[in-house]
Amino acid sequence: MTLLTNDPLTQLAFSIYENKGVFAVLLGSGLSRAAEIPTGWEITLDLIRRVALAQGVQDQIDWAAWYREKTGEEPNYSTLLEQLASSPEERRSILHSYIEPTEEDREEGRKIPTAAHHAIADLVRGGYIRVIVTTNFDRLMENALRERGIEPTVVSSVDALNGAEPITHSACYILKLHGDYKDARILNTEAELSGYPAQYDALLDRILDEHGLIVCGWSGEWDHALRAAFLRAPNRRYSVFWASRGNPGNGARALVDHRRARVIPISDADSFFRALHQRIETLEQSHRQNPLSIELLVSSAKRLLAKPEHRIQLDELLTQETQRLSTRLDGAEFAVPGSWDQAVFRAYVRRYESATEALVCMTGVLGRWGDDSELSLVLDIIRSLYAQAEKIGGGLTVFLGLRSYPAVLVFTAYGLGLTRAGRWKALHRLFDAVIDRQHREPVRAVQALFLWAWKGTENDAWKQIEGLEKRKTPLSDHLLTLFSEWHKSFAGLTPDFELMFERFEMLGSLAHLERNDKASVQQELAGEPRNGWAWMSVGRVGWHESNAEKLVSELQSDSMKSALAQAGFAKGDPEFIDLFIQNFRRMAGRMRW
Repeated sequence: MTLLTNDPLTQLAFSIYENKGVFAVLLGSGLSRAAEIPTGWEITLDLIRRVALAQGVQDQIDWAAWYREKTGEEPNYSTLLEQLASSPEERRSILHSYIEPTEEDREEGRKIPTAAHHAIADLVRGGYIRVIVTTNFDRLMENALRERGIEPTVVSSVDALNGAEPITHSACYILKLHGDYKDARILNTEAELSGYPAQYDALLDRILDEHGLIVCGWSGEWDHALRAAFLRAPNRRYSVFWASRGNPGNGARALVDHRRARVIPISDADSFFRALHQRIETLEQSHRQNPLSIELLVSSAKRLLAKPEHRIQLDELLTQETQRLSTRLDGAEFAVPGSWDQAVFRAYVRRYESATEALVCMTGVLGRWGDDSELSLVLDIIRSLYAQAEKIGGGLTVFLGLRSYPAVLVFTAYGLGLTRAGRWKALHRLFDAVIDRQHREPVRAVQALFLWAWKGTENDAWKQIEGLEKRKTPLSDHLLTLFSEWHKSFAGLTPDFELMFERFEMLGSLAHLERNDKASVQQELAGEPRNGWAWMSVGRVGWHESNAEKLVSELQSDSMKSALAQAGFAKGDPEFIDLFIQNFRRMAGRMRW
């Protein structure tokens, strides 16, 4: 027995995850049935019912039996549709009422995208699925994709195929084999479905040859042209997985055997695609950069930093890792979603952290053991990551803000390393460094990347992280948790990391206050004590009273005041530090309520 015996779903998840963009999806009418869009058989029976009632026939318990008795034939969707409507335009009109949702349908959740459609859309957004083939006329799949901010290339006619973006260049390519219900050229009857245009056959042959396939909601019994495409496919280079409720019928079994497909028993399409997406998301979350690779990179940074003659190699090492990260950040897994989803936000946070961990720890090493000569390199890294984040301006604001999270992590790691080493001058230069912003005025790094000042904190986004829903300083708390693990590779033995972390944040708050001149801060503090203060970004130390008092005592000491002022903090004026402490205490008093 193997590890994956009797678990084809996990096998499929691994195949999709490790072969990103290789698998296509074939969707049949069963997928739309969950949205209460009737199948061809159900439409057939309803059409029989409506015709018979119009002729004065009383309502029947079994309309199929009545039809057999009346005509001597089996109810046939194609035959009935041909009898009722002689032209494709008329057939389209008949179908329209069965597919287009009314206001009542929308309110009650009918004829709108299902959980399966949304799960597939999430897989497309993650870059795992790029090609969707469907026999359905409806637009549920397109609607689900658009809700996720994805505009698919849709081919529903030969004309559309001739003018469509090439399949290799499309982020999502939908081939609607039977057409679209709003187009008169839909294929309904058995005669129409007996063969596809040559252009469709060529495209289908290519898809079935070059892609793995997930089949769901298609019986394999009808649509002779599609069956023929399966049977003539020459290669089996990628697997076929056939999701089936119960045992596959004879038609499906023939195709399963021909393609050596793996059958996945399912209860319904919704639970199948949801479970598949969850497994892939789990693989994605657990697939961080190899810890040994991270350890090797950090060790290499330490070794090269130790000798001045190796500074060129150190620069190259950091540059290569930054380029690797930038390439990954430009990939589909970090595409900006078009709609809000808490689970997606949490997954993106984990993804950014996983992708950035190695570079973060390496820059922490530079802060802890550097000699100021590395500062320009670190600032180049931060600025390049921020500039890359600014390139994309379309999408949901919360995810656009999150794009600069890697720059925040590198900024924080280097700052923590500098704090651990007591390198106050370099720390102030980090806070004071200029960050260019697209279409806006440049600002200091502490005003672009530090706690509340960072645009990624807008609308209390970090309260969406599990366990932070009621926190006063959710981003600060999350960063403490994250760096409590990461700092071990660069901060050495730190008896009280929490205190060191909050020391970094308090000095960041001091640097943030420096955007105000001394007179304006004095003026704000002259106001009513409960409300009179100059705004500045404050982390968890604002409400963490025990550490706050320790750090305030540090700042009040003459030696620390002098050292910070000489390093450039407080505009070089020790009296500004006293104003900062007064300002901090007023803000902290409000945060502790």
